[in-house]
Amino acid sequence: MKRILFVLLSFISITVNAQVTDTLKRDTAKLDSSKLTALPDTVRHLESTWQSYIPPAVFVTYGALSFYVKPIRNLDFSIDRDAELDHPGKLYPVENFLQYAPIVLTYGLNFAGVQGKNTFIDRSILLGMSEGIFALTTFGLKSSSDRLRPNGSDRLSFPSGHAGSAFVAAEFMAQEFAEKSPWYGITAYTFASATAILRVYNHKHWFSDIVAGAGFGILSTKAAYFLYPLFRNKLFHDDKSKSTTLIMPQVGNGMVGLSFSARL
Repeated sequence: MKRILFVLLSFISITVNAQVTDTLKRDTAKLDSSKLTALPDTVRHLESTWQSYIPPAVFVTYGALSFYVKPIRNLDFSIDRDAELDHPGKLYPVENFLQYAPIVLTYGLNFAGVQGKNTFIDRSILLGMSEGIFALTTFGLKSSSDRLRPNGSDRLSFPSGHAGSAFVAAEFMAQEFAEKSPWYGITAYTFASATAILRVYNHKHWFSDIVAGAGFGILSTKAAYFLYPLFRNKLFHDDKSKSTTLIMPQVGNGMVGLSFSARL
């Protein structure tokens, strides 16, 4: 188990350092609670240095190489044996809930008055896009890779969905709050790392599965933060006037929905 912690945390420390360097560029204006559903005309584009893409790209490459490089695959078997020796029984799958901790923290901080760089509506759409990109990217891989799980339950081991989802959430929280303090990103990545380690410890995934899942998760969130402003700003931004856009929840006739209005 010590080997799992050492190797994974070495990977994660590189990612967190890159993320902290990547943020801390601008101060984010504070919004009062009455403006949570108001949409500004534009959202900020992803501010990322090329170095921040290196760790997740390395993670994905490492996972792919585990199918072809014997020493990498042997490390999978060795780590799984260590985990079995440390705890031969089955632990309660707390990672099923832990993977969502950064999301809960992000919205909790929002409602507590600590605002991220996007409004509630934009932030929620970005999260949905991030999860969607991750699912689209990895769904086919799980079937086509045909890798047996350590516990032998099925052949959908690669990449780890739990680890990927946890790192989607971690990068999401880091994108929203790391400008205020690097500790937000560090906290988020700690929860994600714990989720990934528990997947190995519970014999649900090989080490290379969780490393690849982490890479796909981080890249999926970065992709969402890159793509969303491209169509969001074009849809709502008007250079010739100061427009105001508002999305509000609406309840009536037994139905729940959202109302959209724009002043041009």
